[in-house]
Amino acid sequence: MTKHLKKAELHCHVEGAAPPALTLRQAEKYGVDHSVFIRDGAYVWHDFTSFIACYDHVASVFRTADDYAALTQAYLCELAAENTIYSELFISPDHGEAVGLAPEDYIGGLAAGIAAARQETGIECRMIIIGERHLGPENVLRRAEWAATFDHPLITGFNMAGEERMNRVADYARAFDVVREAGLGITIHAGELCGAFSVADAVELVKPSRIGHGVRAIEDPELVKRIADLGIVLEVCPGSNIALQVFPDFASHPLRQLVQAGVPVTLNSDDPPFFHTSLAREYEIAADELGFSEAEIDAMTRTAIEAAFVDEETRQALLAKLAA
Repeated sequence: MTKHLKKAELHCHVEGAAPPALTLRQAEKYGVDHSVFIRDGAYVWHDFTSFIACYDHVASVFRTADDYAALTQAYLCELAAENTIYSELFISPDHGEAVGLAPEDYIGGLAAGIAAARQETGIECRMIIIGERHLGPENVLRRAEWAATFDHPLITGFNMAGEERMNRVADYARAFDVVREAGLGITIHAGELCGAFSVADAVELVKPSRIGHGVRAIEDPELVKRIADLGIVLEVCPGSNIALQVFPDFASHPLRQLVQAGVPVTLNSDDPPFFHTSLAREYEIAADELGFSEAEIDAMTRTAIEAAFVDEETRQALLAKLAA
């Protein structure tokens, strides 16, 4: 059992953390037919393309700053109840804009939820702006330019998520140059749906300090060594990987091989209710399915805090909490 272990999460999409029961209430609030994307209390999808469509349906029923405040507070309080001391949330102003919510109001609602959860539980949280890959390079660049000029103390990083099979990493490199110049932390989804080449492109062209997933790097031993030598942190989401059939089962998952190769890794839930998981469940998977000891899992949590996009004072306070 890993319930007593302190936890930290670097890879979770805020709309993807919405419990189906909350989404159902939101759909009813706005008169949205939810039968397409929620059935028997669970989200309905069968592959990555339908997962993205389901995710967009879910996001569409969160329409106001108050809706996002409630979602964020609910998720962070759930994390805190699982002994989580730190969370980074991937947030997509594009989803806000899709329902007519201005980016400033979208972020204001999220920030209110973060503040409420912190006051209630003490959990620390930061927000990472997402550029949606499948909306195209120009849109991601526009989002990066906006993120570079939008000054908010809880926004500390930039990421690109979405359909990895669309376009080349090179098409988006300029967006990452823009946010790097603005001082934001950089992570990027790669090596989930696409193979090692996707991770290699991210390493060479984006030069991130972290990579979301990155597990397909295991297909190229030289690339694994390069990631380890560079100290690039992989935000690994085992439950998500199995649910999306990146690997057929936990016995096939390369987390142990990556750790043995010296790659720094962290444990994350990605879009927890979509994949019937939670951060607590990911810690259980690491112990029970992948055979990691408590000390090894604690080391992953320490890696998460050391790789977090926070100021040094906050990092040291979190490390002290972890050690206490």
